[in-house]
Amino acid sequence: MENGSSGAPLILERLSVTSRSSVPAFVLLLLVYVFILASNVGLVALISRTRSLRQPMYLLFCNMSVNDVLGATVVVPHVLRGLSEPGAQRLIGYSGCVLQAFCVHLHAGASHTVLMIMAFDRYVAICSPLRYGAVMTGRTVAALSAAAWASAFVLVLVLVGLSVRLSRCRRVVLNPFCDNASLFKLSCESLLANHVYGLGYTVVLLGSSLGGVALTYLKIAVVCVSGKNKSVNRKALQTCASHLAAYVTLLVSGFLIVVLHRFPQLADHRKVASVVGHVALPALNAVVYGLQIKEVRQRVWDLFRNNKAA
Repeated sequence: MENGSSGAPLILERLSVTSRSSVPAFVLLLLVYVFILASNVGLVALISRTRSLRQPMYLLFCNMSVNDVLGATVVVPHVLRGLSEPGAQRLIGYSGCVLQAFCVHLHAGASHTVLMIMAFDRYVAICSPLRYGAVMTGRTVAALSAAAWASAFVLVLVLVGLSVRLSRCRRVVLNPFCDNASLFKLSCESLLANHVYGLGYTVVLLGSSLGGVALTYLKIAVVCVSGKNKSVNRKALQTCASHLAAYVTLLVSGFLIVVLHRFPQLADHRKVASVVGHVALPALNAVVYGLQIKEVRQRVWDLFRNNKAA
């Protein structure tokens, strides 16, 4: 049995695509990845350089953009390399696999915690608008952002740490990239501790996320429906609807991957779903959140207008 920190490199499985479809898949995935990088980095740069956009809501957007770039970057280049070398065996060192698994789950965990603080921001802005400036100060935004990342970091550190402690008896990673399930499936030891903590991790993260977001937006909906200013309330509901759309997409993609893990005969579908989950949501977030900002909408409109004129 191999030691968990040394030995031969691991073998990553590849996406089940034919030689004919590998080129279109590579081009499509590359274009989506470039869009994710350009849109999210551009959004962060615009917010940081525009004084009028240095508001709590937009600064919280930056957390989501950074997280989306992390999630896409830790997965997509590895998948692109596999698509560009259809006949080559995909190898990765154990330490690299552990780092990738940690970043994959940090991205997933931070997606929930960041959306929770964004929901809290909208709750204060809509339900207590007169106190918004006093509550959502720069210090509060920084503290909430740090709490969102720190809580996800600690939870994932323990999650992956429980898998790293195991010895290995296999070399094949049953996924196009490394995640926690791929790590502990390399071992022949008892996985009881991993499953117990994994269940607890899921309950704590999803329970707090679902409960917090549901309660927050329920109160927002009540305030908007009962409010007298219909135009303001309609705008607030539209903003919240975009947040909820991103959150529901995150939940559906996560549940789909978890369910497909339970059916080995659907392994090919799970691989595709896991890759799509790391590009669809970051691309959607860039559009949903970016187009809420007037300056972004104006620049996109100017770009299309200039291209039309040319």
